[in-house]
Parts: sequence; C-alpha cells; structure tokens
Amino acid sequence: MSDPKRNTVRTFYLLTITQVLSIIGSMMTSVALGIRIFADTGNSTPLLLASFFSALPTMVAGSFAGVLVDRWERRRVLILSDVGQATGTLLLLISFSLGRFQLWQLYVVACIQGLFGMIQRPAMEATVGLLVPPAQLDRANVIRQVTGPTAGIVAPVIAGLLYSFVGVTGVMGLDLATFAVAVAVLAIIPLPHTASLSTHAGPSNVMAEFRDGFTFLWQRKTLFFLMIYAALLNFLLSGPMSLTTPYIITITGSERMLGLLLGTMNSGIVVGGILIAIWGGTRPRIHGIMLGLLFRALWFAIYGVARTPLTLALALFFVYFTNPLVDASFASLLQLKVPRQLQGRVFALLFQMMYIANPLSLLLTGPLVDRLLEPSVGRSGWQLVAPLVGSVRGSGMGLLMVVAGLLIFVLTLGVYLHPATRRVEVDLPDANLPADPKT
Repeated sequence: MSDPKRNTVRTFYLLTITQVLSIIGSMMTSVALGIRIFADTGNSTPLLLASFFSALPTMVAGSFAGVLVDRWERRRVLILSDVGQATGTLLLLISFSLGRFQLWQLYVVACIQGLFGMIQRPAMEATVGLLVPPAQLDRANVIRQVTGPTAGIVAPVIAGLLYSFVGVTGVMGLDLATFAVAVAVLAIIPLPHTASLSTHAGPSNVMAEFRDGFTFLWQRKTLFFLMIYAALLNFLLSGPMSLTTPYIITITGSERMLGLLLGTMNSGIVVGGILIAIWGGTRPRIHGIMLGLLFRALWFAIYGVARTPLTLALALFFVYFTNPLVDASFASLLQLKVPRQLQGRVFALLFQMMYIANPLSLLLTGPLVDRLLEPSVGRSGWQLVAPLVGSVRGSGMGLLMVVAGLLIFVLTLGVYLHPATRRVEVDLPDANLPADPKT
C-alpha cells in the first residue's frame, strides 16, 4: 500500500511545478507591458498605478477572501483564481491586437487580476499545511519561495528576447498557454477536501468567520505587532522596488540588460533558497527573519548608489538573497501556530495588513520621482547628495532607494530588540499539530 503522507507530498511538488509555469507566463507579460508602456510614456507613474490597482482588492477586502478560502474547496479556489487572472490577460491581448489599448484598461485589468489573486495566495499557503507533514514544512516553504524567483530568472530573459520579435501580444499569448496548463493540472490532481474547514455554516455568518481570524491574532499581540511592522516595511519597500524597470532602463539604456538583471535578482533568491534548504534556517526562526531583513535593508541602500551593470547585479542579488530565509521561516511559523481551520482567514488577514500600506506607497512614489526627485537632479541643493547617488538620470530614483533602505534597517533593528519579538516562537504553543522535535 502507498503511504498517504508521501502521496500528498508528491501532490505538493506537482502543484508547485505547474504553478511555476503560470508564474513564468505572468512575469513575461509583466515585463513586456513594462517595456511597452515605459517606452510609450517615458514615465514610471503608469507602472506604479498598475501595481496600485493590483494591490487594491487585497487592501480593501483581503481578510474576507480568507473566509472564502476556508469555506470553499481549495481546488475550486485555485482554479477560479487562475481563470480570473487569465481572463484579464486575454482582455489586454484583445485590446493591443485591435490597436485600441489605453492606460485605463491596464488599471481595470490590474484590479481584476488583483481580485482573483487575493484568494490565490492564502489558499496556496493554507494548502501547504494540508499536504506537507510538520517535519517537512520548512523545506516545502523554501521551495515555494524559490519557485517564483526561479521563474523570474527565466521569464525576464525570454520576455526581453521575444519582445523584439513578437511584441507584447505574442508574449501575452504565451502567458495564456501557461494558464491553460496550470488549470488542466489543477483539475485532475488529488487535493484534500477542505469544505469542512469552515467553522460556521450559511452566508449570514461570514462576519462571524471573519471575526474568528481577527480574534485569533488579536489574542496574540506579538503577531499583531509584527503585522504592523510588516505594513511599514511594505510602505517603505513596495514603491521603490516598483521602480526597478524604469530605474534599470534609465541607467543602462538596454532592454536586454533589464532582462538579465531581473534574472540576476531572482537568482539571488534561488541561491539563498538552496542554502537554506541545506542549512535549515535558524531556531528560533525569528532570528533568521530579522537578521535577513537587516541584510536586505543594507543592500537595498547599496542598490540606490549602483551605477554599473556589475554593481546593479550584485545589489539586486543580495537584496533578495535572504528572501527564502525570511518568508519561508515566517510561513512555517504561522502554519505551526495557527489552527488549520483558521489558516485561510489568518493568512488572508495578515496579507491584507501587509498590503494595506502598498497602495499609498505606490501612489506617492510615482509623483515623488517624476515631479520632484528626478527634476531636482543637478539643480541647486542636489550637490549635498550628488557624491552618494550622482547627478545623472536615475539619481533621483537612487536617492529614494538609499533613504528607504536606511529607514528599513533602523525600523527592523528596533523591532528585533523588543524581547517579545525574539520570544514569539517560544511563547506561542503549536496549534493542533503533533510534537515534532525537528520543527
């Protein structure tokens, strides 16, 4: 007889592989759209607005998505999210093919895809805990963290090369093909039935189910405190990082170099993930989380002063090098400490708190760069920062990244010095999971 646990782990790997294909397609479309729109407008604001509208659904209703994740069968949730996002790509493909594309259409599609995407991430995170035994959670979460970056190594390079031959419509057509493969596999692989995870019956109890997730966090003040911290991190990081495409193109003047540097960025996560899978991370996990964030902050500041392809590559590599350590450790912590029947809601609520500062950051960053920082380069007063970031195009964006990196370092150090932060894994008991000294 086959081992049921081994079979569910195999399902996890198969699900992960198919999702990588979908991620590759989505990243290719994102890169192609970024190249096309920046070439047409010369501004970073449209790209940041697209990111804003994509994050908006999670900001407004992300926690309620967790109720649906815990109520509905996970297979249906994942298929629905893929189909919804593919529909948005199809609408853009039609618009470009007919020569009728306008920026407002990009914003509408970004919002639609964000709406379906907001149910996908908590569903995937909660599904990992159902498929993978506790002793293998860290490894599974590291694999989850490196799948996107692995796709990110391939996707930008392919998109940069294909864009010259097939344009944005050809890239989007390939994206739709990867969605079709992901949905087909989701339809046939065995997934645990999860409809019974709902703690209340009937549509009238949606608010009661939402309160269950919020109450769980509220009673664990350190987790709630860490989510406020995560929101501040996202405010400082999301806007500046959304400038990556215009920043690199401005400095290097090469679309092909953009693809190579984005691939280098994602290779940092892959290499970091391999090392963490071998090493296993820190115990308690909070040390790896906080030290990894401090390391990231310093390299993000260095990224702001980088001006050559080599220094840009090194900075991007190390900015993301500790991502697997940080994200996989935190995901494992939640999967161990949160009851399985609440994981969809708790993950969704945490994601909403993390993303709630994103739209504000994105809305502020575009005008700040386009109307203040970049126009100020070389003018009166700029000589104070010129020795650090220079006086060429892109220096304004670089200054923003330096300031953000230093602020993140100071904020993270303050949170890490708080005793309750360092004891969070010890103070919170495991939830409905067997004792396992390896975890």
